[in-house]
Amino acid sequence: MHDPKILVIRAQSNDPGAFEELVYLYQNKVYGLSLHLTGNPDDAQDLAQEAFIRAYKALGKFRNEADFGTWIHRITVNVWLNLQRKNNGQRPVSLDEPYPSDKSGTFQREVPALDGDPLQALEEKEFRGLVRKTLQDLSEEHRAVLVLREIEGYSYEEVSRMLNCSLGTVKSRLSRAREAMRREMTKRSREAGVALPATGESR
Repeated sequence: MHDPKILVIRAQSNDPGAFEELVYLYQNKVYGLSLHLTGNPDDAQDLAQEAFIRAYKALGKFRNEADFGTWIHRITVNVWLNLQRKNNGQRPVSLDEPYPSDKSGTFQREVPALDGDPLQALEEKEFRGLVRKTLQDLSEEHRAVLVLREIEGYSYEEVSRMLNCSLGTVKSRLSRAREAMRREMTKRSREAGVALPATGESR
């Protein structure tokens, strides 16, 4: 398997085969994110395809000291948000803004703590359908921050950069989204006659 950074350099030098390899490396992750955002396989496939098209067109602007996976995820989320805002008559966000990185050009992944949270039902197969349905009831802003933080495992700082909003806004949206998920997951599980799995003691 080739180093993504080397593949990026080759792709930026007009090697189409290198970009195809990047697509192969990241297509499952991009599709997974797209599925959580859109809620259905067909729309997820369309979103993932559009994200890679946008990434290919913007590849010349990508700074290779950053992480390509984080960059393509940012593009995926922004394409989805733009579609939602277009449908709602809101102003789209720019896809051409440079993706900021720290001095080292890398980001440290932070695994979110989910103790005592029904979101841990994501790990239980029988609850995935309920979680997906509940996610679709959230606003696009709350869904995006929840998916990036709780499902994809990005840190608060990464989510802030990816969504181009303040750290306080990220935490506020996440708090509201978590509460909505807890409430709706509990309600839906009761309606289905199934108890939520034990998730450990709350901290």
